[in-house]
Amino acid sequence: MTSKASARRQAFRQQVAARQALLMPGAFNAMSARVIEDLGFQAVYLTGAGVTNMSFGLPDLGFIGLSDIAEHTARVRDAVDLPLLVDADTGFGNALNVHHAVRTLERAGADAIQLEDQVMPKKCGHFAGKQVIGTGEMVGKIRAATDARDDPDFLIVARTDAAAVHGIDDAIDRGHRFAEAGADILFLEAIEDLRDIERLPGLFDVPLLINIVIGGKTPVQGRDALERMGYGLVLYANAALQGAVRGMQQALDLLQTQGQMTEDPAIVAPFGERQRLVRKPRYDELDGRYQSDD
Repeated sequence: MTSKASARRQAFRQQVAARQALLMPGAFNAMSARVIEDLGFQAVYLTGAGVTNMSFGLPDLGFIGLSDIAEHTARVRDAVDLPLLVDADTGFGNALNVHHAVRTLERAGADAIQLEDQVMPKKCGHFAGKQVIGTGEMVGKIRAATDARDDPDFLIVARTDAAAVHGIDDAIDRGHRFAEAGADILFLEAIEDLRDIERLPGLFDVPLLINIVIGGKTPVQGRDALERMGYGLVLYANAALQGAVRGMQQALDLLQTQGQMTEDPAIVAPFGERQRLVRKPRYDELDGRYQSDD
């Protein structure tokens, strides 16, 4: 572990603990993470749904594995310096698999991982038909995760989908059990009642993450309102993904309709902007530095 990674993780822990509703968009690849950093966001989330949708063209139904998410984690870490929370789904198996997943993803460059209590194959948290494992089994996974991390500031985010399956009271009970097991942040997914959203942060000693899915089940609340409620993190896991899909549809529909395209900044990023984001000037400088004098 480098001192740079340790300092980044310590700072991220402090930001979340402040409960100031830190906005965290989801990235689905290195370029989307670069855009998030370039726009001034202070943390990034590697979304399993985004990787599944954008790299495989599949729905979020548990199709990706540890090697897939580890590869994307390493690519995103190379692209940005932001704190990186990685979606590890269910940990890809039992507690032993969770232990291995934490070690793998920490080495790949994650600063935190999210584990959920769904039965595999898992589903998007805003899909119908979810099932959850027993509370005790998930507690074992969280303990395995905390034991596996090398850096004590590597954060464990424990997610429960129990609200949609057994009701909000069971989700709250699980949250308390997960925090007792060592979870640093709690994530109660797909909360539909605004009254529950408002009261949840006050029920726990550890910070909460709220996931705002555009078109999903959770009522959209502004960042300022969520800060007043006391949330630590506000996740927009798929805002970049949905924006990218709509942008591709608009640009390619125009090409199909008109038979040509120009560099219209209202439709496509200019050529120069694309080169800036991938830091081509830096590589031009390096190329010149390493040119032979012969």
